[in-house]
Amino acid sequence: MSGVGRIGTIVAVCVSERKGEGKRDVGEGMLLEGFGLEGDAHGGDWHRQVSLLSKASIEEMRRKGFDVGPGDFAENLTVEGLDVWGLPVGTRLRVGLNALLEVTQIGKECHTGCAVFKATGSCIMPKQGVFARVIKGGPVRKGDIVRVVDDDKE
Repeated sequence: MSGVGRIGTIVAVCVSERKGEGKRDVGEGMLLEGFGLEGDAHGGDWHRQVSLLSKASIEEMRRKGFDVGPGDFAENLTVEGLDVWGLPVGTRLRVGLNALLEVTQIGKECHTGCAVFKATGSCIMPKQGVFARVIKGGPVRKGDIVRVVDDDKE
């Protein structure tokens, strides 16, 4: 994990009612074991229960002139200070005091008609979006710490 910090901070907690649309920042939520973020259209019994994106990725798009912010890339958790795209599959993340996530996928293909791609001609999720499953649930809110954990210490 060279060059990747081990601690970050949640700057947005985002949900959407339907797949294929940007998410809105609701400030806090509940990560449900084996499901994802409560009330989010992408929750379910699969490997992409929660999506994460680094704030730095959003800032990169803003520098290119796009008016985007947390949730616009349909991520559930926007994280500052931790370059999530550099985490290998299998990495475990402690979110807040209780929740535990496991990284299951780095990047994804943009689906046909991706709202971000239509608006900007570009999307960062294929290379910089990270997906995880919820190993242990718990509350999540803006300001919570996200940290990489070692299996042998947790």
